[in-house]
Amino acid sequence: MADTQDTTKSEDEKPKRAKRTTAKAKPAAKAKAPAKKRATRAKAAPVAAAVAEAPAVEATGAANGKLAMPRLQALHIETVGPALIKEFSYSSLMQVPTIEKIIVNIGLGEALTNPRALENASSDISKITGQRPITNRARKSIANYKLREGMPVGVSTTMRGRRMWEFFDRLVASALPRIRDFRGLSRKSFDGRGNYAIGFKEQVMFPEIDYNAVDRLRGLQVVVTTTAPNDREGLRLLELLGVPFAKTDDGTVA
Repeated sequence: MADTQDTTKSEDEKPKRAKRTTAKAKPAAKAKAPAKKRATRAKAAPVAAAVAEAPAVEATGAANGKLAMPRLQALHIETVGPALIKEFSYSSLMQVPTIEKIIVNIGLGEALTNPRALENASSDISKITGQRPITNRARKSIANYKLREGMPVGVSTTMRGRRMWEFFDRLVASALPRIRDFRGLSRKSFDGRGNYAIGFKEQVMFPEIDYNAVDRLRGLQVVVTTTAPNDREGLRLLELLGVPFAKTDDGTVA
């Protein structure tokens, strides 16, 4: 009986000892908690510093030319926009017209007889614009022209954003001055909604095209689509961006 009582006592004491051990362990855990918080704060500090320095790094990259804005886009924001606001009395910055997109198109009537014309024209547009064009196909059949629905009749590409501004800069600064007997562009090519179309008789005026590498001279069309509500504001926008319009003897645009 004595042995049984001793065994019972020892079993009763085990939970108490376990409780005491657990009670003693809790303060130790509480004591370690502040150390974990300090470690978490120490790790968060460099992250916060990196986030704070991120805009400065981006600004430095822009200053070094990595993310530099195209020249004519910067000109539009800094000079052309304020000038248009003052001239046309816009009440909001959203009313200031800008270039929305530029479309380059080559018609290929010769594609009916020359199977390599489509490939060569696509190569020329790719060199000029820096992006691959799409193939335009006939929507319906015309017997007199020996044209069937679905046959390729041209190639075109549409540029927006940064690539559009860079192409427009090359067009104004490099391509137009290379035209023989160039005396300025006419204002009659506006469509009534502020959009301007330029027709070229040959593609070799663009510096990206090697004259000795072309199979034949092809004409192309460049359409500058603007957000101007009318031709007058569209004309003024392009003029301030540097497009060389022809002028009459009294100094007005022809």
